[in-house]
Parts: sequence; structure tokens; C-alpha cells
Amino acid sequence: MEWLWSALAIVCILEGLGPLLIPNRWRLYMLQISQQPSNQLRQVGGVLVIIGFISLFYLNY
Repeated sequence: MEWLWSALAIVCILEGLGPLLIPNRWRLYMLQISQQPSNQLRQVGGVLVIIGFISLFYLNY
């Protein structure tokens, strides 16, 4: 369970780098993403989840 907290901490660090280092570009990027169709966002999210599960599988075995 300790690895989960470490993983969440790393996600927080990575997610915070954009707004910290390049806030104006990050804001424009978020604006562009918010204008994408919901189906496209679902597809991107699904692909990222699958990549994450596959990565975890290979890192643990």
C-alpha cells in the first residue's frame, strides 16, 4: 500500500510541473483540451489507462 502513496505523490509532482514552470502555455493547452469532443477525450483517457496498466504489469513482473 505504501507504493500507492508514492505513486500518487509522483503524479502530483508531474501534474504540478506544467502550471508551475509554464503557466501561460499550460492555460492555453487546457483551453484547447476543454474544446475537444467528449468522445475524443474518452479515447485518450482509455489509452492512457491501458498504457498505465500494461506498464504496471511489466514493472511488477
